[in-house]
Amino acid sequence: MSLTSEIAPHVAAPDWRRFHYYDLLVHAFVVVLLVSNLIAPKIVAIGPFRVSGAQLLFPIAYIFGDVFTEVYGYGASRRAIWIGFFASGLLALMGLVSVALPAAPGWEDQRAFATVFNFVPRLVGASLIAYWAGEFANSFVLAKMKVLTNGKRLWMRTIGSTAVGQFVDTTIVMVLAFGGTLSAALIGNLILSGYLAKVAYEAAATPVTYLIVNFLKRKEGVDVYDYATEFNPFKGGGSEL
Repeated sequence: MSLTSEIAPHVAAPDWRRFHYYDLLVHAFVVVLLVSNLIAPKIVAIGPFRVSGAQLLFPIAYIFGDVFTEVYGYGASRRAIWIGFFASGLLALMGLVSVALPAAPGWEDQRAFATVFNFVPRLVGASLIAYWAGEFANSFVLAKMKVLTNGKRLWMRTIGSTAVGQFVDTTIVMVLAFGGTLSAALIGNLILSGYLAKVAYEAAATPVTYLIVNFLKRKEGVDVYDYATEFNPFKGGGSEL
């Protein structure tokens, strides 16, 4: 499924400010990231499986990444990733500060508050680094695959890029968060279990991704191909940012 026959493809990222849906999607993307951080302490039982509450929502962030890159290009995705990174960092910082501040006399919910907002610095650092590396890997692979496939086989590109991005994300977060405290075998098991679940999530969501991508391409009148894009996460220019 492709709209390249209906919409003239852009070879460079256009000015995102003229789009109707881009900012709304960025806001939704950031909300997903922040809510994922807040529900992460909850351990959910799904039959014999035990997963963090964040795993029910966080993979959606990769679907957003696919949509940003597929429709608006790597530059627009890069902007969204950085906004999400700083928003997540701010949440973690303010959570630590809020927990550290003395509770008012008579307020008896400090322990419950700390359970949710007392983010462990090591876990915060691991999560932020993993998110940053995984999202950029996902966006880079999708942009390159789009050029190589001439915009065809969206399902292969979204699943393939997610397979790379989630591998990077899951490996980094587990190694940095638990290295030295858990056995290598257990960390490997956690990486494999989490990775397979996230990729399966993306594959199951492929029909929804198709609907969103095709809708946005029609409504926004854009279909970006990153032929000569600067892929450095720290660099961007012109209308990309």
